[in-house]
Amino acid sequence: PASRPSGALHNYAVLIVLLLMDFVLPWIETSYHGVITENMDIVLLDPPLVALDKDAPVPYAGEICAFKIHGLEAPFEAVVLNGTSGEGQLRARGPVDCELQKEYTFIIQAHDCGAGPGGTGGKKSHKAVVHIQVNDVNEFSPVFREAQYHAAVTEEKIYDNILQVEATDQDCSPQYSQICNYQITTSNTPFAIDRNGNIRNTEKLSFDKQQQYEVLVTAFDCGQKRSTESVAVHIDVKPVCKPGWQGWNKRVDYEPGTGSKQLFPKMHLETCGGPLSSVRTMVELQTSHIGKGCDRETYSEKSLQKLCGASSGSTDLLPAPSVSTNWTASLVTDSGRDSDLIFRFDGRHAAKIPDQMVPQNLTDQFTIATWMKHGPTPGLRAEKETLLCNSDKTEMNRHHYSLYVHNCRLVFLLRRDFTQVDTFRPAEFHWKLEQICDKEWHYYVINVEFPVVTLYVDGVTYDPYLVTDDWPIHPSQIDVQLTLGACWQVELYVVIIHELCLLCVGGEVTMPRFTQYFRGSLSGLTIRPGKIESQKVISCLQACKEGLDINSLESLGKGIKFHFNPAQSILVMEGEDLENMNAALRKVSYINSRQFPTPGIRHLHISTSVQCFGEDTCISIPDIDAVVMVLQPSEPRITIAGVDRLTRPAADLRGPAGLTLFQDLHIISTLGIVGGGEGKSDVTGRLGVQEEIIHNLDYCDILVLGEELRPEQESLQLQRSTLLGKHLDTTNSTSGMSIYGVDSMSNYEQVIRQVHYHNWHPTQTPDRKFRLTCSELNGRYTSNEFTLEISVLHKSEAGEHVNQMVAPPQYFGCVHNQIFVMRVGAPCYLTYINITFPQGVPSAATVVIVICIAALVVVVVLGIYRIHLTHQQECRSSDTTKEGELDWNDSALNITVNPMEVRGRGGLKTKPWRRNKGRKEGECCRNQILEQP
Repeated sequence: PASRPSGALHNYAVLIVLLLMDFVLPWIETSYHGVITENMDIVLLDPPLVALDKDAPVPYAGEICAFKIHGLEAPFEAVVLNGTSGEGQLRARGPVDCELQKEYTFIIQAHDCGAGPGGTGGKKSHKAVVHIQVNDVNEFSPVFREAQYHAAVTEEKIYDNILQVEATDQDCSPQYSQICNYQITTSNTPFAIDRNGNIRNTEKLSFDKQQQYEVLVTAFDCGQKRSTESVAVHIDVKPVCKPGWQGWNKRVDYEPGTGSKQLFPKMHLETCGGPLSSVRTMVELQTSHIGKGCDRETYSEKSLQKLCGASSGSTDLLPAPSVSTNWTASLVTDSGRDSDLIFRFDGRHAAKIPDQMVPQNLTDQFTIATWMKHGPTPGLRAEKETLLCNSDKTEMNRHHYSLYVHNCRLVFLLRRDFTQVDTFRPAEFHWKLEQICDKEWHYYVINVEFPVVTLYVDGVTYDPYLVTDDWPIHPSQIDVQLTLGACWQVELYVVIIHELCLLCVGGEVTMPRFTQYFRGSLSGLTIRPGKIESQKVISCLQACKEGLDINSLESLGKGIKFHFNPAQSILVMEGEDLENMNAALRKVSYINSRQFPTPGIRHLHISTSVQCFGEDTCISIPDIDAVVMVLQPSEPRITIAGVDRLTRPAADLRGPAGLTLFQDLHIISTLGIVGGGEGKSDVTGRLGVQEEIIHNLDYCDILVLGEELRPEQESLQLQRSTLLGKHLDTTNSTSGMSIYGVDSMSNYEQVIRQVHYHNWHPTQTPDRKFRLTCSELNGRYTSNEFTLEISVLHKSEAGEHVNQMVAPPQYFGCVHNQIFVMRVGAPCYLTYINITFPQGVPSAATVVIVICIAALVVVVVLGIYRIHLTHQQECRSSDTTKEGELDWNDSALNITVNPMEVRGRGGLKTKPWRRNKGRKEGECCRNQILEQP
C-alpha cells in the first residue's frame, strides 16, 4: 500500500526471490523390490518408482529430471516418465538371464531439475536400495546324467529299487529346474518307476524266459517340459545260483569237410561255491535216426566187404531187387535212409531164397552177418521172430538151422545131420542182450567154429549164456527151404466133409506156410560158408564215420580220465579239479569223416554227477541237451565224356580183339562254381569255372539200348587181368555189363576203356547203342547218361571215322610198306601212309600181305594210266590255269584201302609228297616221279 514506507516494499521482493529458489531435496522411497522376467526389459517395482519434490510448483526446482543408478555392474537403467509428477521406470539395458544371475541389488537416487532448464544446481534425493529378482522361463529340457544305465537282478525275486535314474534341468527356478516326474515309455515291460526315478520290477523275472531287458525312460520338470531324449536302461537277469553247466549253445552247425569242430568252447560248470571232490561227465552223441545207427558209408554190402578186405564167397541174401534177384521185390524197403538198402518186416512179409542161391555145404566154419533193428518190444507171451530159417520144404517141420529172436534173446539153432555126427551135440545158442530190444540199429555177426559159436554185436564179442544140446537130424530125401523174415513150416489140418448129414468122410491135409514172422528192419544179411570173418573186418564193416573226438589229448592233464565206447558215440570223463574238467570238456569235438555226410541233426546229451567231501552226492547237476546240425554238403556233378559215335568196318568187330568201345573215355567230378556260373560271366568278365574234385565211384553200368545182345553172335567182354589190383568186380549179361566196387574214378576209367564188343556176324546185326552211367554212394549221386553209337561199315571202302562224315574219295598207291594216297580235286600233292607191321607175324601172313600190296600197286598203276589218258587233252588246253584248280573226272578210278589195325607203336603215318622237280607250271602230274621228303 501507498501508506507503507518504501522499505517495506523491498522486503516483499526478497521474499519472492527466495520462494523461486530450490530449497527442498527430492524424495523417494528408501527401498524398492522389483521383478523382471528373463529376456524382458521392464522391471516391475514395488512400490512404483516415484520421486516427490516440495519445491513444486516452482518451475524446474519442483520437477524431476533424472534417476541415477549407482553400480555400473547392474544391467539396468532408470528413465523419467513424467518430470512434473516424478514418475519413473526401471528398465534392463540388455537381456537378463536367470541362469547367470537370479537377483540384483543396487542404489538409486532421484535428481530434480534445479534452478533452470539445464538442471544446474539440482538437488539429489537420498539413496534408496533396489532389490530385483529375475523370474525364470522354462526354456531348458531335462537331461539325464548318464548316457545309459545298467543293472542286474536275480530271477524269481521282487525288488523295491533296482536302480535310480536321475535327470537335471538348467533352468534357474525351482519350478522349472526340478524334475517332478519320470515315465517308462517302453510298453509291456515288467517294470515301474516312481517320481524320484527309482525303477522296480512288477513281477518275478525268469532267466530262461528272457535274460536281458532294455527299457526307455523319459523325465518331466515341474513345468511339465519333457526331456528331448529318453535314456536306455539295461537290466540283466541272472539265474538263481543253480548248479549246472553254463556257456553252451543249444545248436552247433557243422560244415562237411571241416574235420573236427569243438562243441562247447566256452562251457563251464557252476557249483555255487560248493567244495567238490570229483566230477564225472558223460557226453552222448545220439544218431539212431541216421541210417543204420549213425553216418556210415552207404555202399552196397558187396562193395563194403571188398573195401574192408573180407573173404570172397559170401552170399547176399538181401540184395537190391533186380531180374536175377527178384525174391526181395515183394519186401517193403525203406528208401529214406540216404541210399541205404533197408528192408522193413512188419509181421506179414517174408521171402523164400531160390534154391540156386542157397549157400551149400555149411561146414564146421561159416559166418552169418546182418544189420538188425528189432521192434516193437514184444509182450509177455512173445512168439519167436525168425530172421533166417532153413527148414524142410514139405512133409516135415524140421529146422536145420535158423536165427531168431525170442523174449529179447537172440537164438541160433544149428542141427547137424547124422552123416556128420551121431552123438548128442550143442544145437541151440542163446544170448540175452539189451541191444536186441532197444529199437536201435546194431551189427550182428555169428562166427561158427563148431562147436564154438561167437556173437559179435557192433564189434564187441559175446559168448552164449546158454547152450542146449540135441540129437542130429535123421537123414531124409526131403528138400529144404531157406527163408527170410519167417520160417517155412508144414501145418497139418484135419478135414471132415459132410454130405446130406448122412455120410462123414475124414482126412488129413498138409499145407506149408510162413510162421514166426519177424518184426523190425534188416539190411545186409549174408552167409559166408567155409570161413569165419576176422574181428578186423567186422569192425571195418560196422565202422561209424561220425563220432566224438578230443582235440589235443596231451593237454588234458594227468588228473583227467576219459573213456570212449567202440563207436565213439559216448565219452566219459572224470576228474577231481573243476577247472581241469571245464578245460577238458571244452576240447570235446564232433567229427564226420565222410566226404558227403548225411545232412541233418544229431542230438547231444550230457549228464553229470558230482561228489563232495565225505558225501556220496551233494549237488544235483541237471542234464543238458543240444544238437549238432550237419549242413547240406555240396553235391558233386559226375560227368562222362568221350567219343559218342564209332564207325568201324565189320572186320573190326569180328577180330579176336573185338571193338574197344570207350577208348577215349574220361570221368570227372566237379563241385561248386567260381565266377558267374557255367557258361556265364561274372562282374569281372571271367567265365564260371567248376572246381574238379576226386572221390570214389561204386558202380558203372553199360546198358544195351534196344534189342538185347544175341549170345550166339555178339557179347561184351572184359579180361579179368584188367581188374587185378583193384577193388572192382563185374557181372555180364545180354542186357549189358555192370562194373561195381568202391574204387577211384581213374581205376574205373582204366577198366571201362578195356571193355570190348564182339560181333561174329555183324552183317546180321543192326547198329548198336550203349548207355554208360556211373554212381557214387549207391546211387545217391549219379552221372550223366553217356550214349555211344556203333555203326558198322559193310562195304569195302570202310575207313576209320569217329563222329565224322566219311572222308572224300581217295586214290591209293603202294610202295614197299608204304601206301600213297592222292586226294581227288587236290593239287598235285600225294600222301603216303607208313604201315609198321607188328613183330612176330607168321611167314605165310607176310607172303599174303606182299601179294596184296603187289596187286594193289598194279591196280593203282592202271588207274593212274587211265586217268592220264582221260585228261591228257584237257590238261593241254589248260596250261595257264592254276595247279590248285585241277578238276578230275568223276568216272576216275576210286580205290579205298583199309589198312589192317596194328597194335604197338606202329599204325598209320601220313606225310606229304613233293612234286617232281623241274615240272613246268600247269603240268597235270603226268609222268611224275614220287619222291619221299
